[in-house]
Amino acid sequence: MTNKRAINILVPVIAVILGLVAGAIVMLITGYNPIDGYVALVNGAFGEMYYVGETFRQFIPLLLAGLAVAFAFRAGLFNIGVEGQVIVGWFAAVWVGTTFDFPKIIHLPLAIITAALAGAFWAFIAGFLKAKLRVHEVIVTIMLNYIALHVTNALVKTVLTDNKDKTEMVADSASLKSPFLENLTDFSRLHWGIIIAIIAAIIMWFIIEKTKTGYELRSVGYNQEASRYAGMNVNKSIMLSMAISGAFAGLAGAMEGLGTFGFVEVKSAFTGIGFDGIAVALLGGNVAIGVGFAALLFGALKMGALNMPFAAGVPNELVDIVIAFIIFFVASSYFIRVLLERKNRKGDK
Repeated sequence: MTNKRAINILVPVIAVILGLVAGAIVMLITGYNPIDGYVALVNGAFGEMYYVGETFRQFIPLLLAGLAVAFAFRAGLFNIGVEGQVIVGWFAAVWVGTTFDFPKIIHLPLAIITAALAGAFWAFIAGFLKAKLRVHEVIVTIMLNYIALHVTNALVKTVLTDNKDKTEMVADSASLKSPFLENLTDFSRLHWGIIIAIIAAIIMWFIIEKTKTGYELRSVGYNQEASRYAGMNVNKSIMLSMAISGAFAGLAGAMEGLGTFGFVEVKSAFTGIGFDGIAVALLGGNVAIGVGFAALLFGALKMGALNMPFAAGVPNELVDIVIAFIIFFVASSYFIRVLLERKNRKGDK
């Protein structure tokens, strides 16, 4: 392992440790026992098979949302609209799952693919405006988040239902629910989407690291002018990277619509999945395997937080503080990296 690779691995690990330490300090200051709090958190995430199942159930959309953000990052784009792409993917999956009647071998793939295409289209809008009109993708994707929220809410009430706030359950032929996984994890909501999420991570790694297209996307991300000079189609790369990013986000929505819940309802606020995906991608270093570990950590933190008030009397909001500290230290990773490189140089001497 090269020194650079070791540092790339150590930076997020140190950021997590510093985040946990900072969270412990906050607990001490506010009069709570951090040891009891963290023991309750771990038990709430992995103490029973049900909790394990729910932790991995949380992991599924977090991984896909993290992949969406990371893919765009690798192409030099900040897709802050993953939240909106999750919402349209969720809606599209449930629309197919409740409207059509096909055998499972057709119905389920069709619902999943439709969700991915819906997310891809929603992200493509921002990519097109960026490529053709040089409109910054952050501004467009933020606005598209709100458009996605309110448009899908209207469609739920007017297209999928007769002025109701929640649709019917998707057909069994379009469902990702798994009696086998549910029984294995004491009737948690873990579903077959975990296989899809892992395959998606492998696909992202393959595209970015092993294909000509991935090389071009990374090249454009590093330097658009140099890539254009080298004969690459920069505009095409921008639109393609945003579309692929949106497809991952649409899949995250499908996992919720076809797996965890089985329906879509009128939402009064954002799901938070897309915004969590930004933190997951940052912590994971925008590489597929790193995003996977980060998604599992965040899934464990979110699931374990639910046990903290009952087992240790610690408000579960403190986990949000821990996550915020982790993100802070990841964002400040430049200083961690400088310290590690300085120590490494001293060791070489």
